[in-house]
Amino acid sequence: MTSTSTTAAPGIPPVLAEVVRSGFVEGHHRGSLVILAADGGVELAVGDVTTPVFPRSSNKPMQAAALLRAGLDLSGERLALAAASHSGESFHLDLVRKMLSEHGLTEADLQTPPDLPLDPVEAESYLAAGHVRERVTMNCSGKHAAMIAACRANGWDTAGYLDPAHPLQQLVLECVERASGEQVSAVGTDGCGAPLMAVSLTGLARAFRHFVLAEPGSPERRVADAMRAHPEYVAGTRRPDTWLMTEVPGVLSKMGAEAVQAVALPDGRALAFKIDDGAGRALGPVLARALAVLGVTGDVVDRIGAAPLFGGPARVGEIRATF
Repeated sequence: MTSTSTTAAPGIPPVLAEVVRSGFVEGHHRGSLVILAADGGVELAVGDVTTPVFPRSSNKPMQAAALLRAGLDLSGERLALAAASHSGESFHLDLVRKMLSEHGLTEADLQTPPDLPLDPVEAESYLAAGHVRERVTMNCSGKHAAMIAACRANGWDTAGYLDPAHPLQQLVLECVERASGEQVSAVGTDGCGAPLMAVSLTGLARAFRHFVLAEPGSPERRVADAMRAHPEYVAGTRRPDTWLMTEVPGVLSKMGAEAVQAVALPDGRALAFKIDDGAGRALGPVLARALAVLGVTGDVVDRIGAAPLFGGPARVGEIRATF
């Protein structure tokens, strides 16, 4: 295996994608990306892949594994939803409500911020129906429902389940460190209010590799298997994570806010990247290019990578990867 590295000027992340309109490059999206070979070694490093970042929702598989290690009995769609950034489609909300009811909880127990569905199509329909922002509609509500259920099962305080010092969050930290092979260097607060653990992009890719290669029946493998078996619950019907896990056998994929993405193939190859300015519009083209580097091709990769720009009704350009 040959390791390659691409860097920009010191302190300046390299360009991962460029914005091309009418043949003119009008902007750039900088960031860092790492690709691991099947043996876990670094095959490609673009930018700084060793400095810690906040993986945002790409940390959710580790959070879900902590719930299993806490003894919560979850499987199938429920476990996938516990690791989800769901779109707010009706089947997502129905299952969150069912999970709450099964554990003697209500929507009032959730400490997610009231929000609209993450998917723009769902958000428009939701508002058109006269609904307002709710805690259950927030994309992390499945994770929060499962976290509170785990606390209830262990006799832990449920009101303080988002405190970094809470036994559940300490267990999450242990799971992040175990999977990534790194010590968590910083703990922040995610958009949903949950503690957020920082690791490097290399550590994040290593964590996803750990999940797909874990022993069958282990908490990590159970999470990976549930996500891959029920990808529509991890994201939604119009989301790249769902498309990828549905159409490429054995792939584990999870995006995070601020344009973070992590993916592992069943043979242990993995990738992780972050767009420095957090622009989600660059995520698809960069992900598609990284998948192509790993040899993953096909209609689903083309669909994920498509980022057209329009001038009126006409397509006049695109956002495209540069590595």
